[in-house]
Amino acid sequence: MTASKAKKAKTATEATASTKTTAPIAARGTRKKVSEFKVGDTVVARGTKARLEIPVARLPTGSWLSIPVVAIHGAKAGPTLWLDAALHGDEINGMEVIHRVLEKLDPKKISGRIIAVPVVNVFGFIQQARYLPDRRDLNRHFPGSERGSLASRLAHLFMQEIVANCQYGLDLHTGSLHRTNLPQIRADLENPETRRLAEAFGAPMMYRAGMIKGSLRAAAVKRGIHILTYEAGEPLRFDDEAVAVGTRGVLKVLDALGMRTLKRGERGRKRSIFEAEATHWLRAPKSGVFHRDVELGQKVSRGETLGTFSEPAGPSEKRLKSRYAGLVIGYTNNPLVYQGDAVVHVAVPKTS
Repeated sequence: MTASKAKKAKTATEATASTKTTAPIAARGTRKKVSEFKVGDTVVARGTKARLEIPVARLPTGSWLSIPVVAIHGAKAGPTLWLDAALHGDEINGMEVIHRVLEKLDPKKISGRIIAVPVVNVFGFIQQARYLPDRRDLNRHFPGSERGSLASRLAHLFMQEIVANCQYGLDLHTGSLHRTNLPQIRADLENPETRRLAEAFGAPMMYRAGMIKGSLRAAAVKRGIHILTYEAGEPLRFDDEAVAVGTRGVLKVLDALGMRTLKRGERGRKRSIFEAEATHWLRAPKSGVFHRDVELGQKVSRGETLGTFSEPAGPSEKRLKSRYAGLVIGYTNNPLVYQGDAVVHVAVPKTS
C-alpha cells in the first residue's frame, strides 16, 4: 500500500470511529430525503417497524445512556405522530399505554409514521424519580439548548430528533407528588384540529390548560404542532382504568387521523366528555391527617364537604368544603398534610 493510500485508509477509519463515539446530545442536523423516514441514525423502510436507541450522554462509568424508540413507517402515506411518556421519570402509566398500543400496530396496515418513545427521562426512570440527576424538571426546559444543562440538552435532543419530524403529538403523564388524576386531556381547544383530536380521544374530561413556560406542549404548539397532553393515574403505579382509557384514546386519535382503522371493541362505550372552564386545587386549612370523602369523577356542589382533618389521636376537627361546583379530577393519596397543601382538585364546567 502506498503512503497516500495508507493515509486515506487511516482517515476513513478515524471518521468511522468518530461517528460511533461522538456524544449525540446535540442534533445531528442530517438532511433527510423527503421520501426517507430516518429517526436518529436509523432509516425505517416503508411498511416496517424498527426498534432503536438514541444515545443521550455517557454515565460517570463511561457507558452510554440511551432513549428507547420504536419507529413505524406505514405502508401508505399519511401524517407523522409521536407518542411519549415518562418525561417525568416516575410517571409510568403512559409507558404501559405505549406498550399496549404498539402491540396492536401492524406497519403494513398503517398510513403515515409513528415515533413511540415510552421513556424520555431515562435518568429519572432508572432512579424511580421525577427529576433528572441535576434536580431539574425536564418538562420546564423545552425547547432546550445543546449547550445548556443536562435537562436543557435532553429537551433539545428530543425536539430535534422526535418533534421536528412530526405534525402531531401525544404527551402522556400522571399526577405527581402522591397525587392521582382522573383521565383527562389538556390541550389548546381553541384550535379546531386540536379540539377534534381531543374529542376523538374521548377522555372523561378535557380543558384548555394554559401554556406552561418550558413545557413540551408549549414548545410544540409554538412550532405549529397539534399536541394533546394526557394526564391519568399516579406516579410509580399502573392504574388499570388510566391505562385502558389512554390506550383506547391513542387508537381513536390514530383512527381520526386516518392512520389506522379501529377494530371491533377498540372504541369502547360512548361517554359524555366533561369540558372544564377552569380547575382549582382546594388546600388544607390546617396541618393534620386528611380523611377524604370524595372519589375521582364525582360531581360536587359548592359548600359540599370534601373531607375532614384531625390529629393522629384526636377527633375530626375541621372540614374541607368545596368553594366550587364541579367535578373531582384529582386528589392527594398521602393523608399526612401540612397547612396549605393541595388536597383535592376540582374542575369547573364550561358554561358556553
